[in-house]
Amino acid sequence: MDFKLTPEQEALRKEFDDFFREEMKAAPAGWSGGLEDLFSLDEGWQFHREMAVKLGKKGWLSLAWPKQYGGQEHSILEQLIFNEVRGFHAAPGIDIFGHGMLAPTLMVAGSEEQKLEFLPPIARGETTWCQGWSEPNAGSDLASLTTRAVVDGDDYVINGQKIWTSGAHRADWCFAVVRTDPNQTRSRGLSFVLINMKSPGITVNPLKDMANNHMFNEVFFDNVRTPVKYRVGAENDGWQVTRAMMNFERSNVGEFARLKRTIGELVEFTTEAEYNGKPLAKDPLVRHRVAQMAIEIEVGLALARRIAWVQQKLNMGQARIDELIAGASGTKLWSSELAQRVAYGGCTILGPHGQVKRGSQYAPFNGTFESEYQACLGFNIAAGTSEIQRNLIAWTGLGLPRT
Repeated sequence: MDFKLTPEQEALRKEFDDFFREEMKAAPAGWSGGLEDLFSLDEGWQFHREMAVKLGKKGWLSLAWPKQYGGQEHSILEQLIFNEVRGFHAAPGIDIFGHGMLAPTLMVAGSEEQKLEFLPPIARGETTWCQGWSEPNAGSDLASLTTRAVVDGDDYVINGQKIWTSGAHRADWCFAVVRTDPNQTRSRGLSFVLINMKSPGITVNPLKDMANNHMFNEVFFDNVRTPVKYRVGAENDGWQVTRAMMNFERSNVGEFARLKRTIGELVEFTTEAEYNGKPLAKDPLVRHRVAQMAIEIEVGLALARRIAWVQQKLNMGQARIDELIAGASGTKLWSSELAQRVAYGGCTILGPHGQVKRGSQYAPFNGTFESEYQACLGFNIAAGTSEIQRNLIAWTGLGLPRT
């Protein structure tokens, strides 16, 4: 792997950095870039949507896409540079579900008609998506889901429930996994469909977290109709589409870049804050903890960059899909657990100040660490549990037998 940037790529990085540095001056007060900023707060959502349109006009939402779908045909590495810079600035504008997950999946598994209908609006920043996967009795064991889709003429009629659906109350569209053949068990008999969230029969109820943030929802489908032409892939073959999408979700360079900025701000804090008359930065335990987190963030960035490298090799026929799956799972696992360690480490260093909530004048970093501490337990669950990731690494990366 050689991640040395060309002069042209360095110039592109600077262009991204200059843009976000200026645009983030307009961020709502207390902005941290988390899902609570996006989905819970109206002003945060408005800021996100305005940024998406600006990025769409610049063509930055679709840097590596083919031009016929609204793309710029840049390399995957240049797309990664954009994601890294945006993550460093905690900037919104990227629909993590539509842009980060659905779009690359449609590139691989969608029909030409689907690509032409759905990709250009995503590239322009005009549409937003949510992910209809988990159900009350189907989380990590997603293959046991029961939401049913039955063909009626040119439509599927969908009945069932999804849960923990992030941003469903804001989304225009939903991609969902549904059971189209009840006579087949587990992952067989599932199909991957696209659903307009304004369709009659859809009910969205909020699931607020313990801080009263509205990020998650339960979604009920009562005879909801969606055209059969909105099925991605073959009928009853939705599990393969779902597996492909999981790997796009887990290449997480933006999160590592965000953590890198957080650590930089924490270092600055330790040089100014004092304990027993000395800066915290003089305490060897504090120095060791911050250094360890900084090292682990650099490891994460290297892992994420390697994913881009493997994707480029895969496009040229020089890598195996198993290599991508194992690498993506490893990156997701490292990202989830590192974010927890940073949240815990930051709160430990801040001491009692780390417990002060957002909005208080006494909250360092506007309460970012307090907020992250509350939310980070779920990082081991969202987008696939850490246990599932370790299984995938063992099976696909190391070739170990399934039990």
